[in-house]
Amino acid sequence: MPNFKNIIEELRWRNALKDFTTGADTELINGNITCYNGFDPTAKSLHIGNLIPILGLQRLQKYGHSPIVIIGGGTGMIGDPSGRSDERKLLSQEKIEENLQGIRSQLEKFLDFDSKKNPAKIINNAEWLKKINLIDFLRDTGKFFNINNMMSKDSVKSRLSRDEGISFTEFSYQLLQAYDFLYLFEEYNCTFQMGGSDQWGNIVAGVDLIRKVNSKNKAHGITYPLLTTSSGEKFGKSVDGAVTLDSEVTIPYKLFQYFFNSSDEEVLDYIKLFTDINQKDFEELKSVTIKEPFKREAQIYLAKEITFLVHGKKGLDDALRQTEGLNKGNWEVLKNTDYEDLYKNSDKSSNLSREKIDEGITIQHLTVEFDLCKSLGESKRLISQGGISINGNKILDPEKNITYSDLKADKVIIISKGKKTHKIITVD
Repeated sequence: MPNFKNIIEELRWRNALKDFTTGADTELINGNITCYNGFDPTAKSLHIGNLIPILGLQRLQKYGHSPIVIIGGGTGMIGDPSGRSDERKLLSQEKIEENLQGIRSQLEKFLDFDSKKNPAKIINNAEWLKKINLIDFLRDTGKFFNINNMMSKDSVKSRLSRDEGISFTEFSYQLLQAYDFLYLFEEYNCTFQMGGSDQWGNIVAGVDLIRKVNSKNKAHGITYPLLTTSSGEKFGKSVDGAVTLDSEVTIPYKLFQYFFNSSDEEVLDYIKLFTDINQKDFEELKSVTIKEPFKREAQIYLAKEITFLVHGKKGLDDALRQTEGLNKGNWEVLKNTDYEDLYKNSDKSSNLSREKIDEGITIQHLTVEFDLCKSLGESKRLISQGGISINGNKILDPEKNITYSDLKADKVIIISKGKKTHKIITVD
């Protein structure tokens, strides 16, 4: 059982609560409720920012509540304008179906769909949205929406201030999201919707619709804060793009490194938000972190917990082994499969053709071509000082040519500048 008296207390302590409608806290404390959160299939994988709502549903289930995940096969064809400055590119039905399958399999790792008391459910809103008759929808649902209120939403106002404006397609998204809530309320007795703070307007629209259609019944909304990094960047982004939950797109090592590189200012907040650590253990870890931040115990704890949560024991073992090899210089622990992982997940712009190897390219030129050094002079100096290595082996001759014997798994070379800067070069 949780070491908190109620879910609201836990969410507050974890800084996982932004706003909730009046009376929502009482409803959550008094008995089992059904709550949903939606994920539109705009990509084939969820990203680590999605862990916040996923863990929100997971914690609700832990307290005996029933979670529903809506996969937006219907709303995904429209596109949510929230948090965007431009129109979303509309996806084909085939692409949406492909994305749906990937997202569904990921969600099944986090929620208990076999519980006898409060099993989680995954539902595709295309099941009802595709059956809507336009005239009936405008007459029976549209009449409850005030255009002035709809245009006052931040997601709409910010777009109207731009020359591009907003299409009716995206403008209507809030009606469909509200209708989702009404449908789930009537068919599944779902009385709560959870979402990010940028969804507050859409959530309240659904709450209001339910109260207008069913005046004696109450519905509620609850939101969590949107995260940015200490540098102000959108949480879940890296230099290579979004950090996803799909090991084929973001290998466990990169997920581990993303959280291991959390700053001292943000790591403790992330631990509360993303792990199940209790208050006593948290205070002990916090004390160590403040006294001896150089040990990075909090970062190690966070990276291990999240990598295990997302990818299981094997994924964590792979990440730890690759960290031992790449980051600590113990190259002998790396296996061929590790190099294959790094090849699969590398930046494809860092590619060396086999033709160049055949023609002959020196390590000195390679370090400049792939931006490890600014000039041939800098490269030569670093090589002579033992500051450049290939796959962990120091290179002392700047005129050494790269050969096929330097390749790992016949497809990758790792050039290191010092102990911390590595360039993964793929060879095709």
